[in-house]
Amino acid sequence: MKSSREIMEILEAYDLTGSYRAAAELAGCDHHTVARYVKMRAAGQAPEQRRHRARAIDDFLPKIEELVVRSRGKIRADVVHQRIAAMGFTGGERTTRRTVAEAKAQYRLGQHRIYRPWVTEPGLWLQWDWGSGPVIGGRQSTLWCAWLAWSRFRVVIPVWDKTLPTIVACLDATLRRIGGVPAYALTDNEKTVTTEHIAGIAVRNADIVEVAKHYGMTIRTCLPADPESKGGSEATVRIAKADLVPTEVNLREEYRRFSQLEAACRDFCQEVNARPHRATRRPPIELLAEERQRLHPLPQQPFTAAFGTTRRVNWDCTISVDGVRYSVPHPLVDTRVWARFHGDELIVTAVGGDGTATEVARHRRGSPGSPVIDEAHYPPREDKDLERTPKATTAEETAFLMLGPGASAWLAEAAAAGIRRIKAKMAQAVALAKLHSPTAVDRALGAAAITGRFADADLLSILDYQARRTGTEPSRATEAHSLQPGTSAWAAFGTTTISGTADPTAAPPTGNSTGNSTDLDEELT
Repeated sequence: MKSSREIMEILEAYDLTGSYRAAAELAGCDHHTVARYVKMRAAGQAPEQRRHRARAIDDFLPKIEELVVRSRGKIRADVVHQRIAAMGFTGGERTTRRTVAEAKAQYRLGQHRIYRPWVTEPGLWLQWDWGSGPVIGGRQSTLWCAWLAWSRFRVVIPVWDKTLPTIVACLDATLRRIGGVPAYALTDNEKTVTTEHIAGIAVRNADIVEVAKHYGMTIRTCLPADPESKGGSEATVRIAKADLVPTEVNLREEYRRFSQLEAACRDFCQEVNARPHRATRRPPIELLAEERQRLHPLPQQPFTAAFGTTRRVNWDCTISVDGVRYSVPHPLVDTRVWARFHGDELIVTAVGGDGTATEVARHRRGSPGSPVIDEAHYPPREDKDLERTPKATTAEETAFLMLGPGASAWLAEAAAAGIRRIKAKMAQAVALAKLHSPTAVDRALGAAAITGRFADADLLSILDYQARRTGTEPSRATEAHSLQPGTSAWAAFGTTTISGTADPTAAPPTGNSTGNSTDLDEELT
């Protein structure tokens, strides 16, 4: 097969000489080759087009094309070779593979789908899709990826699930970031959006329809494998996963907490929305300012389903979510609140009478059998087991407790010790308060409670002792006084002789003690 340059040289030599043989001598080829290219040019054929040679497999081309069409281009070449070999084909399998590849290429060319660009209008389309997020603490996260079609403004929010409350919460957060509501929202045919298909028509989930009515938009679903309708959101998912999910390509470190992934998503959105887009050559944040003029107003209050599922607050100020009890502030007893999981936390929201939604509690995710309680949700109260405060119910109890805190402490300790005739002793204390001052009796009761003296005469004994010791300070040992004897008596230790006479060279003992043990005993005496 001659190249295009060689063919042009052959034709130029023929035009110059007008002879096949002379042109062949100039071009350095056979004169029959010159004649073939000249005749092809005269017939209007491309000189570089190679003439098809007859092949043994040409007789089986109709059968091969039939098999490719019946299988919609899926049949394997070895299967085709077995079929035509049974029909009498004697060629090799390599020839069959080449011919089947040509037939499949022609089939795909005939079945090729023609796409036209999707020209969007401002304020019309919002698209969202889901992407697999990174694994955090052994749990798979999910990325909510939404974008506004005209301005290319992207919103990525990490979540743990794809339930309806999560979808509504993400949709509400996306619309509030955008600052308005577009006319349509496009997504996949998931059960939270489309319950089933009847005659090719998608049946919408009734709950998602209520959400769309609340925001004043229409939720639609795309066709399967249709890049014209949802290619933009799929591209958002692809870009978000490439930047946010740790891989060997981006070398991003693993996320240890869900809050780290949330911060990474916020940084990603700020980055992609601030840099110029490849298609528009303008930052999406600038185009969003223009598109907001075409968006519908956003409702002041979000749809209640955005807060999760409703729960009734029990009498013990708790709600039950997934078999775990979580506490809420005590003023919400016997009211209805909304609870939903966001990352590792349970968020509880209450809506007031004026329609204002307020987050009232946030707990870590608990496990069944282990209630999650916040002490701040309950009013202040004493410890029922350790510091129960006595409360009078009769006149006698009132008179006793009015003596002071010492009386309350005496009653609590006496009751805990199981003392008998407590009421009689309480009456005795009230009677003694008439002889002595109530302050003195209360002080004596406090001392009795501390020392555990609850006998009949103990209170009188403590009162007499306190009366005698009034105005005098008790003797207390100081650093300048010690009951331990000094060591000066041991100064002459080892200085006496065997016969008992003192060593004349030894120093006399110091202090009041002597070297003799008898004298030491007398001195101590």
